[in-house]
Amino acid sequence: MFFRQRLADGDRIEVAGVPVRLRVNSRARRVSLRLDLASGEMVATAPNLRQLSAAADFAQQRAEWIRHQLAARPQPLGLVPGQAIEVLGRPCLLAHRPGRAAFHPAAGGEPARIGVGGDPARFSNGVIRVLKAEALGFLSERTEVHVAAIGKPLPTVSVADARSRWGSCRPPRSRGFGAECEVGRIRYSWRLILAPYAVADYVAAHEVAHLVEANHSPRFWAVVKDLVGDHRPHREWLREHGARLHAFGGG
Repeated sequence: MFFRQRLADGDRIEVAGVPVRLRVNSRARRVSLRLDLASGEMVATAPNLRQLSAAADFAQQRAEWIRHQLAARPQPLGLVPGQAIEVLGRPCLLAHRPGRAAFHPAAGGEPARIGVGGDPARFSNGVIRVLKAEALGFLSERTEVHVAAIGKPLPTVSVADARSRWGSCRPPRSRGFGAECEVGRIRYSWRLILAPYAVADYVAAHEVAHLVEANHSPRFWAVVKDLVGDHRPHREWLREHGARLHAFGGG
């Protein structure tokens, strides 16, 4: 008798010569397959352990789709002196120059610049440090604006190199009977600084809306609409260009 191998969360299977990681996510509503933009890894997700074999079967059935997605994936893009990137939709030139790494706003008809000194081999790391600082400043400011609009306490804000989401929100939680509520926490992908202003602002509004509705119900989307209007163009932009943002700095 043939017994199928028991699969576990985190296992990897091979589909058409490509490794696919199996993942259990209790928040998932159905079996799904996606390309992790940051790691370049294919991930098959199931809502629970029992459906992990169904996720594996689904990946096998989508072998051609997997090959197409990997072929279409943008190649890693280094950050080098003389390169032009966009910061919140506006041009920004990268330059190797003495002194501390810093962002210099546009002035006198010249575009914004990021100057990085020191070891040329670490130029890309210096640019990323500056971009992270700019992202934290911008997203903190937009978070404060949107939180004020909904009348909620200001959460803590941080940025990270998130692998699968542009942002995440943990609403305030009580620490115990009679205790004050713990402040909410919002974390963003620093790569949002490479997106247009309105797109990055939408993500801030999206996460702030989770302070009101910790779901994606119609009431949640109504809050988002009150904050930034029609969210659909911004979501579409991220779907179309998100992989390119993750390619910067080696993905």
